[in-house]
Amino acid sequence: MLFHHTFLVFYLGSYFGFFGLILNYISLRSGMTTAFFAAPFIWVTLEYIRSSLSFLALPWGLLAHSQYQYPSIIQIASLAGTYSISFLMVMVNSAIAAIILSLRYPFKKLTPSFQELPSKKGKWVLAITATSFISLTLIHGYFTLSQPIIGNHIKVSVIQGNIEQAKKWDPRYAREIMATYSELTQEALKDKPDLIIWPETATPGSISLNSQLYAETEDIARKSATYLLLGSAQHQKFEEKGSMEFKYFNSAYLIHPGPGITKNQRYDKIRLFPFGEYLPFKGIIPWSLINVQDPGRYMPGKEFTIFNLTPFRFGVTICWENVFPNLFRQFVRSGAQCMINITNEARFGKTAAPYQLVSISIFRAVENRVFVIRCANTGVSCIIDPYGRILDRLKDEKGKDIFIRGVMSGRITPLDSKTIYTRYGDWFVWMAITISVAFLISSIFKGSLQKLRG
Repeated sequence: MLFHHTFLVFYLGSYFGFFGLILNYISLRSGMTTAFFAAPFIWVTLEYIRSSLSFLALPWGLLAHSQYQYPSIIQIASLAGTYSISFLMVMVNSAIAAIILSLRYPFKKLTPSFQELPSKKGKWVLAITATSFISLTLIHGYFTLSQPIIGNHIKVSVIQGNIEQAKKWDPRYAREIMATYSELTQEALKDKPDLIIWPETATPGSISLNSQLYAETEDIARKSATYLLLGSAQHQKFEEKGSMEFKYFNSAYLIHPGPGITKNQRYDKIRLFPFGEYLPFKGIIPWSLINVQDPGRYMPGKEFTIFNLTPFRFGVTICWENVFPNLFRQFVRSGAQCMINITNEARFGKTAAPYQLVSISIFRAVENRVFVIRCANTGVSCIIDPYGRILDRLKDEKGKDIFIRGVMSGRITPLDSKTIYTRYGDWFVWMAITISVAFLISSIFKGSLQKLRG
C-alpha cells in the first residue's frame, strides 16, 4: 500500500510539472501572450492523458469537479464533456493572470524573467474571449435548468447495509449480513418501490457458486414481489496450463420476483481496479521485485449490459466505473434511460473519497442527461437528477451520510435523451489536443528561426 501511495504522489504530481514546463517552453519561444492562449488547451490535453493512460488512467480530481455545486456552470458538460469545464476555468484564470502581469512596472522590477509580458492587445482579446465563454456558459445553464423533467415516474429504494469491510468475506458473519439486507428490504417495501437496490458485493459470497445463497436472494425478491438489483462476485472456470482454476467476475444481478424465472440478467464489471482486482501486465512487469502482490483472479466483463425492467431500461456501473466518462456514456448510447452505481467504499474509511465520488457522478448525470442512483455499502447513497442536482441522500437523524445503515426511497424519470456528449464523446478533447500540438509545433519552429537568425 505504501508503494501505491508513493507512486501516485509522484505520478499524478508530474502532470502539474509537465504543464508548467510546456507553458514555459511556449512562453520563451512564442511569447507570454501565446502561452496564456495555449494554457487551457494544454491543461485539457494533460487531464485527458491522465484519465486515459492504460492502467494508470485516473480521471479523479479533475479541475472541473470543483464546480459540482454550481449547476448553471456545469450544464455545458452535456455538449462538450466535463473537460470543457476545466478548459473554461483555465481560460478565465489565464485572462486574470494576463491582466495582472500586464502591470509592467512592478513586475519588471521584481525579476528580469518578465521581459516579454502579455501585450496590451493580447491581454484584452484573452479577457473578452474568456468573458464571452463564461457568459454563454451561464446563459446556456440558465435556460437548461428552466426546462422541466417530463416523463413517467418510477420509485426506487436504495439499501445501505453499512457492512464492515472485515466482516464482508468472513463466513462467521454471513447470516448476519443476509439478515441485515433482508430486514432493510422489508423496511423499503413500505414505500412500495418498483426496484430495490443493494450495493456492490452485497452478498457474503458468490450467488453463482453458492446455491443456498442464490435461493435466499431469489426468495427475498419473490416474497417482496419486487425486482431486486444486487452486487455479487461471479465465477468462470477454464483450463490454464493443464489445471482448473476459478476466474471471478464482479457482477450486478437483477433478480426477477416472478415464480419460475430461472434466468436473471447480469452485468460483469468491465473496468477492473488495478492492483485491487487484477495485476496489470502480469507476466511482463516483474511486480514481485518491488513487493507488489497479485490481488486475485478477477476477469473484466465485455458487454455494456442494459437491464430491462418494464417499463424502463437502465445500466449499472460498479464501484469506480462512474469516474470514467466514456465508459459510462456507452450504457446510455446502448439504450439505458437511467444509470445505477452500486459501490462499496468502506475501504476508504471516513475520508473525503466518498464525497469526491459523488461529485464525479454529478458530471455523469449532466453529460448524458439521465438520473444517476448511487447505492453504497457505507455511503454516500443518493439520487442525482439529469441536471446534476442531488435530490435526496440517505442520512441518519444526526445528518450523517457515511457509515450509517438505512433505506432511502425516491422517484426518478427514465429518459431517452441523447446529448451531444453521449453521441460524440470527447470531440472537444481531440480538438484541444490538436490545437495544443499546433502551439507546440509553432513554438519549435519559432525557436529554430530565432537560432538561425542569431
